[in-house]
Amino acid sequence: MKALILAAGYATRLYPLTINSPKPLLPIGGKTMMDYIMDKLQDISDLDEVYVVTNSRFYRKFEKWASERKGKKKIAVINDHTMTNEERLGAIGDIELVLKKAEVKDDLLIIAGDNLFSFDMNKFLDFAKAKSPSCSIVLHNIGSREEASKYGVVTTDEDNRLLTFSEKPSEPESTLVAICLYYFPSVKLKRVKEYLDESEHKDAPGNYISWLVSKEAVYGFVFDDEWYDIGDKDIYESIKDSYNG
Repeated sequence: MKALILAAGYATRLYPLTINSPKPLLPIGGKTMMDYIMDKLQDISDLDEVYVVTNSRFYRKFEKWASERKGKKKIAVINDHTMTNEERLGAIGDIELVLKKAEVKDDLLIIAGDNLFSFDMNKFLDFAKAKSPSCSIVLHNIGSREEASKYGVVTTDEDNRLLTFSEKPSEPESTLVAICLYYFPSVKLKRVKEYLDESEHKDAPGNYISWLVSKEAVYGFVFDDEWYDIGDKDIYESIKDSYNG
């Protein structure tokens, strides 16, 4: 199995903090967001390599972080060769770039580089492998429809299969939201290119999941543990000194 951490955004909502530093390398509780994610990946026995996709502006910073990172997993940093927010490939474009450049043939775990979560990754993988060859994603009950409208909102059946997926709906059908943590079995990786051939929406990965739900079975693993999506300065400032993973 491989893992891909999405870290090619420019995080303009966190300016000036992210003018010279990528969001996933900002410090929180004495470590970077990337370190928290990597700590979660260390105990996955069949994971042998982690790809980090970033942009030209921050490529060297991620290379330095990876070279100094002490851990059991090999890390490969991939440059998507963009320099500005306006020319970014988008999350789905970056996923396809890595699939091609790294010639990924294994099952793939995809994680947003600005998500902090406390649940056991192996529990999600046990769930996802039981649902394979279907894709699986991670879900969280945010408890508020107003808050849910900021995310991808889903409904599921009794078997945890997604019935609907709506990206940032004005009137959410539920309070169950998707976080950017996905498990794609190897046989499903080709569907990313199929989506890009059909759609102009290459940024929010939820758009791809919504498309996939309309085509085939996708399953959701629900967790109740702590989760933070570091989307703006207020969220970052509220946890930067207190979060400990």
